[in-house]
Amino acid sequence: MVASEKSPTSWVQLLQALVARELVEGLGVTTTRAAMMLGLAPSAISQYLSGRRVKGLFSEYASNAQASAIARKVAERLAEPLAGPESRTHILLEGAGALAEMAAAPRRATGPGPIPPAPSRAGPPRGTAKWLRQRVRAEQAAVTMCMRLAQRARDELTRAILRQIASDSLRHAEIVASLAPYLDRGITEAHAAGITRREIQTLIEGERRAEAGADTVYSRDLGGTMALLIASMEADERKHAELLQGLLDSGFPP
Repeated sequence: MVASEKSPTSWVQLLQALVARELVEGLGVTTTRAAMMLGLAPSAISQYLSGRRVKGLFSEYASNAQASAIARKVAERLAEPLAGPESRTHILLEGAGALAEMAAAPRRATGPGPIPPAPSRAGPPRGTAKWLRQRVRAEQAAVTMCMRLAQRARDELTRAILRQIASDSLRHAEIVASLAPYLDRGITEAHAAGITRREIQTLIEGERRAEAGADTVYSRDLGGTMALLIASMEADERKHAELLQGLLDSGFPP
């Protein structure tokens, strides 16, 4: 099973869509109850069930037996009494990580759609597929550990730090899994499509205005976990700037 090439795969959203279907159609849970169990609005459940929210991605995975099994297990765990919303987050992150790992596995003939022929030029180095699987497993292990520690933490700020790391690890697994279908076909370079340089430049300008308007003077008086959270926000902003500038510099076709 591979990720959709039209847009980056959102494993959490895909899992929520699959689990919503399992809850409503498989376990007979009402839409309102399913929304509460997933921490979503009822309208979101309706959009998931109709396929409007994840569109073609849902139909691509809806008939996959392995993805359905993952969603069914998550639905059954959500139907059990939970200690609180953190348990729900943990279950969903674990399930989303399982989907990401499944998608990073080597492609099989039973996967959705035909497998395009590999380009004639040299493909990725040997061992790349193995590295992809190992990386996804490592990121999933980090997600599980962070959510376990977050459950044990007794203050909200520490939990916020651990949840952020878990979210980053899940995103890393998603990135690795999205690379897999390209590398499987021998593609080692790709470029942006469907967007323009001007749109990226406009986004950069908006980010700069937002950053310039942020007052960081008061944050200097913060310490401990409070300072760590502010520092993580600033690091994210620097990363965003680097990604957007890199997209302008080398992300578009010559």
